[in-house]
Amino acid sequence: MSVPSLPAVPYHATAQRPDWFALPAQLRATVTARLGAPVVRARNAGAGFTRGFASLLCTAEGHRAFVKAAPHAEQPHLVDWYAREAAILTRLPAGLPAPRPRWTLTEAGWYVLCLDAVDGRTPRLPWDQVELTAALAAFTAVTEALAEAPTELTGLGLPHLADLARDDILWWVEVAAGREPVPPLPAPARTRLAELTALESRLPGYAATATGLTHGDLRVDNVLIDKAGAAWLCDWSWLCHGPAWFDLVTLLISGYASGLDVDSLFTSHPAAADAPDDALDVTLAALAGYHLTAAASAPPTASAYLPEHQRWTGEQALAWLSHRRDWI
Repeated sequence: MSVPSLPAVPYHATAQRPDWFALPAQLRATVTARLGAPVVRARNAGAGFTRGFASLLCTAEGHRAFVKAAPHAEQPHLVDWYAREAAILTRLPAGLPAPRPRWTLTEAGWYVLCLDAVDGRTPRLPWDQVELTAALAAFTAVTEALAEAPTELTGLGLPHLADLARDDILWWVEVAAGREPVPPLPAPARTRLAELTALESRLPGYAATATGLTHGDLRVDNVLIDKAGAAWLCDWSWLCHGPAWFDLVTLLISGYASGLDVDSLFTSHPAAADAPDDALDVTLAALAGYHLTAAASAPPTASAYLPEHQRWTGEQALAWLSHRRDWI
């Protein structure tokens, strides 16, 4: 097990969002009308790395809702993500630990998604073992429900992880070819570029054999722990065709940083039951390259904390891989 390592800015405090009163008055009036009573309190989501509006709204009648919103002109990518999430959540199998959508609307040049409110918080790091167990249990329920892609969801034309890997995730090959600069690497990894490139290259082929769907973006900031201790999985815009063990790795990277026995947690989880023997190493190599490279080119529409967290995630993925392969 590793010594715990924490990001400089906690995951529950990474977001930089407009508040309720910064939204156009016409938009606020329309949302208020849909909620059925004036908004008396708005608590912005502290987690996340976009600059979209995301807030828990409480009304004068005591009702609560979680509302996301983004302007079509300035943040068209967020509008697309929120609309995709609405379509996905509407079609998810019933009973899964995911917020349910209530309604969507377009007003004053903004797209709005309203969800059921989850009375919860982002897990703290280092992981509390009980909370991580709850998160893994919630992921198990999702994995089982999506092991065979439901027809209601496949009709949305969801992306395939194999294609996403080839188009956006695999970056060591670009570094090796000189098309991307070499990111800062610890000494043991500096001579391993060929091995990193070879490992990541297997991800598309492994992902292409999956028959189910997976969340596609399972990080600490996309998990909520409610007051009963149960975990909820949020932000479903990146649901894709692919193996669930990929998401298991993305979640457990923060477990490695917390000093936990993540190798055992990976191998004992149902999502890894049919994973290739080197799937964990392949995914760690790919994610390390992706995050370390992306940290140098964060878009201006993202939180200013995104590069720091991408660098930290890439470093932890690479450290976990290095320990597994005795590079240190």
